[in-house]
Amino acid sequence: MKFIKNFFKGILIGAGCILPGISSGVLCVIFGIYDLLLDSVLNFFHDIKKNFAFLCPIALGGLIGLIEFSKLLQYLLSKYTMQTKSIFVGLIFGGVIILLKNEIAKKEWKKQNIIYFLITFAIGTFMVYLEKKLQIRNLESVSFLYLTLSGFLMSIGIVVPGVSSTIILMLLGTYSYYLNSVSNLYFPILIPMLIGVVVGSLVFMKIIKRLLENHYEKTMFSIIGFSMGSIFVLFPDILTIYDFVISIVCCVCGYLLMGIIKS
Repeated sequence: MKFIKNFFKGILIGAGCILPGISSGVLCVIFGIYDLLLDSVLNFFHDIKKNFAFLCPIALGGLIGLIEFSKLLQYLLSKYTMQTKSIFVGLIFGGVIILLKNEIAKKEWKKQNIIYFLITFAIGTFMVYLEKKLQIRNLESVSFLYLTLSGFLMSIGIVVPGVSSTIILMLLGTYSYYLNSVSNLYFPILIPMLIGVVVGSLVFMKIIKRLLENHYEKTMFSIIGFSMGSIFVLFPDILTIYDFVISIVCCVCGYLLMGIIKS
C-alpha cells in the first residue's frame, strides 16, 4: 500500500512539473515527503536498500507522470483550464492546511513561527506577481560558464519549494535559451545547464537539510509559507457566477483528494 501511495504521489509530482509557476518541491512538501526525499538522496549510500525502496516508487511514478500524464495535464489545461487549475489549488491548499495543523499540534511549537510563515507567504505571493509582470530579458550570447551558473541558480527553484525557477532564468536572461533548448533537445545549451542544476541541487539540498536539522520549526513554517504563496499563480480567471461555482466545486474535489492521499 505504501509503495502504491508513493507511486501515485510520484505521478502527480511528475505531471505537476508543467504547472505554470509551481515547482515539484511544492508538491513534495504538501505530500509530506520533502524532508524524507532530502534525507534519502543525500544519504543514499548510507542505507542503499532502505533509500532505494523509498525513492524507487516516487522516481518511477515521477517518470511516468512526466512522460505520459503531463500530456494529459497539458490537454486538460488547454481545454478545461479553470477546472484543472482549481483542482490543483484545492490539492495544494489542502496539503498546506494539513501540514500547518500537524506543526501547530506539536507541543513544542512556538507562536513566533507563524511570523516566518507569514513572511515567506508574502514573499511567495510577491514572486507570483513578479513572474506575471516581469519582462523576459534576452541575452544576445551566453557562455558555457554563464549557462552553468544559470543552471546552478535555477536549482534553487527546484530544491526550495515556492521559489520559481522561471523568475530566476528570466532575471538572468537565459529563459528563452532554456525553453528553446528543451523543445529542440539542443544539448550545447542543455549540458552546461544540467551540470549547474545537478551541482546546485546537491548544494542547496545540503543547506536545507542542515536548516531542518538545526532549525526545524522555523524552516518548516517558512517552506509551508512559500508553498502557500505560490498557489496564487494557479488561480483561474473567473468571469461568471457559473465559473465561480464550478471553480469552488473543483477546489473542494482537490481538497478531498489530498485528504485521501494523506490518509
